[in-house]
Amino acid sequence: MTDILRGAQLDLKEGDQLAAIDMGSNSFHMVVARYTLGELHLLDRIREPVRMAEGLDKKGNLSNDARKRATDCLERFRQRLQDIPESHVRAVATNTVRKLNDPQGFLTKAEKSLGQPIEVIAGREEARLVYLGVAHAQPPKKDQLRLVIDIGGGSTESIIGAGYKPIERESVQLGCVASTLKYFGNGKLSRKKYRAALDDVAAEFQHFAGVYRALGWDEVIGTSGTMKAIGAICQAMNLTKGAIIADALPALRDRLLLAETIDEIDLPALHADRRPVIAGGLLIVEAAFRTLGLERVIVSKAALREGVLYDMIERGGDFDPRDRAVDSLMNRFSVDREQVDRVEETLLRMFDQVAKDWALDADDRIMLQRAARLHEIGLGIAHSGYHTHGAYILGNADIAGFSRQQQQFLSALVATHRRKISKSAFDALPDRLVPAARRSAALLRLAVLFHRAHFDQEIPKLVVKARGDELHVDLSKKWIAERPLLTSDLQQEMSDMKALGIDLDVELP
Repeated sequence: MTDILRGAQLDLKEGDQLAAIDMGSNSFHMVVARYTLGELHLLDRIREPVRMAEGLDKKGNLSNDARKRATDCLERFRQRLQDIPESHVRAVATNTVRKLNDPQGFLTKAEKSLGQPIEVIAGREEARLVYLGVAHAQPPKKDQLRLVIDIGGGSTESIIGAGYKPIERESVQLGCVASTLKYFGNGKLSRKKYRAALDDVAAEFQHFAGVYRALGWDEVIGTSGTMKAIGAICQAMNLTKGAIIADALPALRDRLLLAETIDEIDLPALHADRRPVIAGGLLIVEAAFRTLGLERVIVSKAALREGVLYDMIERGGDFDPRDRAVDSLMNRFSVDREQVDRVEETLLRMFDQVAKDWALDADDRIMLQRAARLHEIGLGIAHSGYHTHGAYILGNADIAGFSRQQQQFLSALVATHRRKISKSAFDALPDRLVPAARRSAALLRLAVLFHRAHFDQEIPKLVVKARGDELHVDLSKKWIAERPLLTSDLQQEMSDMKALGIDLDVELP
């Protein structure tokens, strides 16, 4: 199975097929496209109403029925992916998987069903990808500001952007499934319950409404199933011609509330699989219109999965968003770039000597480079325990382009690059990533140790060999004899590195 880190650039050739899987809280989607002349041409689109959020309880437990619906769907998706290289497929999971109390337990079985690694993405990363998909599907005009609203099953993303770049991104824990369950969990509808729920949902938008309205926008675009369904209903009721307008929503709400229960909802053009969640979806749409002062929303066919496809193309080019994000973090925390260059050069020098024996690939190399560039960001907070500060930032910040697993991988490397190694340092990682993480951490520790003095110095002889969990380092005897502090550090490191499960052997004078 392809490594979930996928750090290396994607090698795209004319005519290659790409596939993106969006494991949403309400539906799972898969799109397949052909890469031609730098553009994507859609070949296939599959959607299944899995309703994962429906099976999630307040403690983060997922029902067996929801698990089975998910894995059965992924097995069917797998059949369509048989002729597409694993490196050309990317699967992402969103809000419901983010909320699981044991996400790895679910992901292990889900990845086996799909035959592919699955990335869990944060809400703001989801927002970035949604905006990217919409921007490519409907190219923006020059200097035009857009507000994009994506209503999923478990969360709603709101993005203001210009061109192909998001400026503001927000994700709130409101989705058509979650809101329906929260406010109409017993299946009963009433105007009183709806009004109270609308006030509650609107309050969530208030947290960022002021900033958004001050920035402004030229047009509003809605994406995903709820927006499409409401746009179709408005058109079928002769309220609009496909877009959603403020004046149409009261009539749609009145029609919906003629039903006393969710099962009795009768709206034209409403598909049966959308009926169980349309009440919560309409709540969110009305709240967004009211709080943000919207008048008209254009409905787009593009959403997260298209954004994932275009993000894959960017990763295959010269503008990988992850590299831009790493550079931005380095600037924000005033990282000493000369020191980073020293550490990175030595690190890669060692990596290239042991990569084959330690089964480390190009993806691991790039992730290790990124860890080297970010290992001192914690110094921007405090020197004491700076590795812990840096690890916290990488594990919890919204970093464009990175999945949660990728951030946890970087966080683990930064947390373990100096001092004692915690027994729980790698607990957040999937089991399959732990061996590479431990070995990468060992190399990073040595590279940082060699450049502890923070000034330029040539290491005249540095021969590194790996065998199993053994790491042998051979240095110039004369060079190391002139550095008693480094000698002492390496002696201590031979003891400390055992916590990584690695036996370090350094020939010292």
